[in-house]
Amino acid sequence: QVQLVESGGGFLQAGASLRLSCALSGRTFSSYSMGWFRRAPGKEREFVGAVNWSGEITYYADSVKGRFTVSRDNTKNTVNLQMDSLKPEDTAVYYCAAARGLQRDVEFYRSYKYPYWGQGTQVTVSS
Repeated sequence: QVQLVESGGGFLQAGASLRLSCALSGRTFSSYSMGWFRRAPGKEREFVGAVNWSGEITYYADSVKGRFTVSRDNTKNTVNLQMDSLKPEDTAVYYCAAARGLQRDVEFYRSYKYPYWGQGTQVTVSS
């Protein structure tokens, strides 16, 4: 059974940086594509970024492109979300997710393609 545990959330001022991490256990990490999603208060869950199994291909939502970076370390079974130049609108609960077999680019953006989810970590950015 795949288990995902996020860490690194917090309360920050606008313009600050923060790195979230997500550890996968229970299966071979390098078999999974990894995604980051977030849910802001009163809004639906939305895609943030993703990385393929090897770490060579990344995807980003337009709202975070150029500010957020997704990376993975297959030797440590972790995926990271480096968030720079944070804005109040980045305030949300951030979730990591795992999926096997993603091939088409569009699949990485779709939350329903990810069967495994972490519990989420809160990120709050004040103005």
